[in-house]
Formats: sequence, C-alpha cells, structure tokens
Amino acid sequence: MITAYYNCIIVSDGREQAGKAVLVSGNKIVDVIAEDLIPMDARRRDLGGHYLAPGLIDLQIYGSGGLLFGGKPTVQALERMEDDLIAQGTTGFMATVATNSDEVVEQAIESAKAFRPRSKGVFLGLHLEGPFLNAARKGAHPEQFIKKAVLAEVKNWVRKAEGELKMITIAPELQDSEVLQYLDEQGIIMSCGHSNATYAEAKGFLNDPVQAATHLFNAMPPIHHRDPGLIPAIFEERPYTSIIADGIHVNYAMIKLAKRNLGDKLFFITDAVTNTSEGVYQHVFTGDRYTMPDGTLSGSALTMLMSVQNGVEQADIPLAEAVNMASLYPAELIGAGNHKGKIEKGYYADFVVFDQQFVVNQVSLQGTIQN
Repeated sequence: MITAYYNCIIVSDGREQAGKAVLVSGNKIVDVIAEDLIPMDARRRDLGGHYLAPGLIDLQIYGSGGLLFGGKPTVQALERMEDDLIAQGTTGFMATVATNSDEVVEQAIESAKAFRPRSKGVFLGLHLEGPFLNAARKGAHPEQFIKKAVLAEVKNWVRKAEGELKMITIAPELQDSEVLQYLDEQGIIMSCGHSNATYAEAKGFLNDPVQAATHLFNAMPPIHHRDPGLIPAIFEERPYTSIIADGIHVNYAMIKLAKRNLGDKLFFITDAVTNTSEGVYQHVFTGDRYTMPDGTLSGSALTMLMSVQNGVEQADIPLAEAVNMASLYPAELIGAGNHKGKIEKGYYADFVVFDQQFVVNQVSLQGTIQN
C-alpha cells in the first residue's frame, strides 16, 4: 500500500516546496507529487505543516547516552547510539574511534562486525580518527598512542574489519605513499585531519588520494599570510570537508567564511561525545561543551539537527542548504548520493519531520515510522 505524507514543507536538494506530497511504498519513495493528485486508495498522513527533510547523516560521532563507543567500543554502545540517533532524526552514522591502543581499535572492529546483523540499518561502519596523526596537532588525542602508519598493520586492520572500516582521519604528510595508495585501493575514505601539513604538501595529496578533510579549523595550522598552511589548500582544492557547527569549536564567522569558499563540499558532523569517567577519554560536560579533565576541549554536545539549526540561525545558511550539509553532501562523500540524502523518487524513505523550532516530530527509517 502507498502512504502519502502531505501538508508539509519538503526540504530537499537545496529547495523548499509546499503543496507537495511524498508517496512511500515499502522502503522507497515512489514519487513526489502535487497534493491534489494523491491516489484515492493511499493511506494519508497529515504532517501539520511541518518540515519534511531527508534523514540526517553523521560521519563522525563517538557515543551517546552515557556510552562512549569511541573509548569502550561495545555492541551495547552501538545499540544505544543507533537508537538515540534515530530519535534525533539521524538515519545514518559512522561510529568513530579516536586515537587509542591497538587493543581498543581491534575491539571496535569486532564490535562493529557483531553489531552489523543487529543494526536497524542506520550504522554505516567505522571511522577511525587516528592513530596515524601528527602529534603537533594532537588536540585531545593522547600522544602516547599517536604513531606513523605501517602498511602491514593497516592491512591487518582492514582484513579483520571485513568491510566495516569505511573512513580514516589521517595526517597524510607523515605517511608513506604505499599506505595512502593501499587505503585508496581498498575504497576507504581518507580524510586529512590532526595534520600539520604545509600548503605545498596539502596541494599534493588533497583529492588525490585524500578525498576529505576533518573538522575544518580544528587541529590544523591557522592561516598565516607568509605561511598559508593547510586551510588555504583546502579552500582551493575543495575536498569534502566537515565542520563542527556549535560556535565553540568554530566561531560562526569562520563557518560563514568556510561556506563561501567550499560551497557544496562543506558538511556538518557532530563530533559528539558523552559523559564518561573511564578509559583514555574521560569527557566532562561543562554546560555547553565537553572537555577532558585537564580542561582541553574535546567533543561536542551537538545533534545533527542542532547543526542545521545553528547553520540557519547563526551562520546565515538557508535552511535547504543547511539540510544538504547534514544529509546530501555526506551521502555523496560515502558514495550513497543516488539513494540517500534527498526526498526524491527512488530514494530510501529515510526522513525527519520537524517544526519551526527544530523539534523532531517523527522519523521514517526506510518507510517505517520510528516514533
């Protein structure tokens, strides 16, 4: 049976459309039509004039609800994260592990494989942020675990992951070309982050073979007029580039600057963590941010929909474009732009319905309402 979602403002692919209905059958959108053309035999769902947008996609998040997968990577932590994110309107996420011991990385790999058959379809795989970073830009990452990549070790992790390792944040300027070539050949997205690359070095690896950049402005050299560094190279080469839009990790003026330069290659991540007092990463919530016990800024307290709201209200980004930054652009980076990230015929019926105050009203995951 076809279900028709109507009386809404569809926000998709850079546009807002009223007077349209979204027709869903099974797990797919079968059409977007004028409301007066809704089939007589369709089941009708009145959305009360709210926004209907594609399900959001977060490519960098560590934990949720008191369970920090990035520090203690268990199946239970993945289950908690998936359930919490669905309720927030996020229908795709990469569980992220920051620089840690080999034991923790391998535990994350085993947990990801064990969770895969239990996932509701929101888990997109693993994102390793480290340990192959530049200690000069370590941020909250413990230096004792930062190291240069060794091809045999990388191959071992990729083999063990059995396809679950999807993305890695890396400092390319410190790695051997054979490592970068291998990761590229395996189809693993490499993202330049926690890097101290010079302008010339970055121009040599951005887009080929490094497809992305991680949390722009954070853990990278600031722009200097005589030593431009990584950021101007990112602006020129325009790889897909993530940013944390909480006004704390990055001032909103700098988000505006990044948007002007990167356009449809800039996308939101939450980089979100949760309270924890165990392991290497002991995140403490201080009212509007998380820090390490020594006060070092760590992950954010964002949701993806909060990122969209901040983009609109603080960085002057039109709503439809802010939604693209939280759905379509990350979908394109991971090669899913032909079936995720839009409200369009043939796409999965993953969408979030929210009101003018950015409060989630309902979430559809492949055609099934979750709340």
